[in-house]
Formats: sequence, structure tokens, C-alpha cells
Amino acid sequence: MRCSTHRHRAGWEAEAASVVDEVKAMNKEEEPIVVIRKRLQPMMYNNVYRILFDQRFESDEDPLFVELKMLNGERSHLAQSFEYNYGDFIPVLRPFLRGYLNICRRVAERRSRLFKDQFVQIRKKLVSMEEATEKCGIDHILEAQLKGELNEENVLCIVENINSTGIETTLWGMEWCIAELVNHPDIQTKLRLELDMVLGPGVQITEPDIARLPYLQAVIKESLRLWTPVPLLVPHMNLEHAKLGGFDIPAESKVLVNAWWLANNPDHWKKPEEFRPERFVKEEAGVEVNGNDYRFLPFGVGRRSCPGILLAMPMLGITIGRLVHNFELLPPPGHSNIVHSSASTFRTTPPFS
Repeated sequence: MRCSTHRHRAGWEAEAASVVDEVKAMNKEEEPIVVIRKRLQPMMYNNVYRILFDQRFESDEDPLFVELKMLNGERSHLAQSFEYNYGDFIPVLRPFLRGYLNICRRVAERRSRLFKDQFVQIRKKLVSMEEATEKCGIDHILEAQLKGELNEENVLCIVENINSTGIETTLWGMEWCIAELVNHPDIQTKLRLELDMVLGPGVQITEPDIARLPYLQAVIKESLRLWTPVPLLVPHMNLEHAKLGGFDIPAESKVLVNAWWLANNPDHWKKPEEFRPERFVKEEAGVEVNGNDYRFLPFGVGRRSCPGILLAMPMLGITIGRLVHNFELLPPPGHSNIVHSSASTFRTTPPFS
């Protein structure tokens, strides 16, 4: 996993530091229970919105953040519903989905209106008044619109896609990684020892440090292997008729790649059901997240691979590294581990000195 220094790293590190400070403040209580999603979700929104709009939310009670989270939740629910699945894969049943599709349209319209009014238009105004201090992602997209390369609908679709795919998927990866570290205290201790030895006790990890921490990289890879955030990746479509493995694939078929099975097939992985980061420093040391080995494709591969890898991997490294370095992560009181249905809840001991 190669992580190059990024111009947004200071923002990512500041957001991670804010999460650590908040959890430290909670540790004034005895054996606090931390619902980590409540801390990491605002952090992820701020990471993405700082890059895209040079904007952040001051708290999870910010009305704009609350509305965004609600609309994203509605979209996620609709995308994962049974109606979406059977309508997509059994086309003859689509006429029965009018009510569902109407709800989808209303949610999409509300989301587009919010992005346009509260983010895109406000950013345009700042730029026109020369009040913007630094270029951000939307500025480059708007420049393409001015050149005629994009229209307004294209701009809003790009913002929508970044918002939909750049936040929750990375958040899921963080939650599963934390859950596995809670359930494997020996691995958590080994990771903390690496952080202490390489960085020094109490020295906070920064983005360039990730390249010097092979066990941290292995922990993140192993979590992405065992708990692939998007198990079937993003649907693809073949434009022309093709043959694969003796099967005919008609043109314009929806193609799903079972990335989770590729990474958990016992024919190709040693004891794949085990959470064992050591595999990525031993027998699978050459396997990376960028698709250099078709058995492990958490971000896809090729021209249609997920560009979010450039953001997700540094964010995962900084966040997991700082949480482990500052806290001992434990299961909730009365539990010996974190069950998979409650991966967002854990307990911390007071910060390490």
C-alpha cells in the first residue's frame, strides 16, 4: 500500500485528532461506551466536504449535516431494498414498482436541490466575489462547466456520486476494522507496539508515516479482505456481446463481480475465515489494494476502479492508527467481544501516556 503525501492531509489529521480529543473527554466517565459511528461519521463528512467545498460541519447537530445525513440514509435504504433488487433483475416486474420509483425520484430531487442551493451556488458566489481562499474540488468541476465540457446536471451528478460513494463506504471499513481489533486484542497490542516503536510513544501518526508501518497496512488490508465494504463492487455493463468461461454474456448486461468471494475463497487463501493480518506480511506480502492480484479487489481494478482509493486508504490509516495509539479498544461491558450486528459500539480505557 503506497500512500503519498497529499495536500489535504492536514485536514484529515485535524479531523482524526478531533475524534481522539472527544473520546478522551468521554473517558472522564468510568468505562464509557463509545458508539464510534457518532464520532467517525461527522469526521468523514468533514473530510470529504473540505476537499469538495472547502467547508466543514462544526458538530453533528449542524442542521445542514442532519439534513444531509437523513437524505443519504434514505438513499441508502432505497438502494438496498428488496424492491430495487427484484426490479433490476426481473425486468418484467418493473411495472409494479411505480410507488418505489416515485419515492426514489423525490429523494433524488431533494438531494439535488440541497447540493445545488446549499453548496454549489454558495461556492459560485464566493468565487465570484473573490472570497474563496483556496481552490477546492468543486471549483475544478465548475471550470469544466464554464468550458462547456459539463452541464449543470453533470455537475450535480458528480457531487451526488462523490457524496454517495466517498463517505459511508470508508466509514464501514473503519467500523469493521475497529470491531476486529476489539475482538483480537493480541493484534491490537501488536499494532500499538509497532506505532510505539516506529513513531515513539504518544507521537501521533501522520499520513506520510503510513508507508513506514507495514503491520498497520496489513491490518487494514485484512479488514478490507474479510469485510469488503462493497462486496459486489459497483455494477458494470458490457457494451458488446462477450464470452467468459464458456458462457455468453449479451451486450448491455449488468455485470456484478463478487469481490468478497474472490477474497475469501478457501481454494486461493489460507484459512480465509480468520482475521490474520500476518498473511499480508508473509505469504501474501505482494498483494496490494490496487488490484495487482485479482483475488483481492476491494476497490475494483482497471479504468473503472474506484478513484476513492486515494482518499480512503490514508483516512483509514490515520484514523485506525490514532485510535489504537491513544486507546485500548475493548468490547462493551458484559461482552467478551463485539458481535457483527453491533460493530459500531465499543469501550475504551483512559488514554495511554
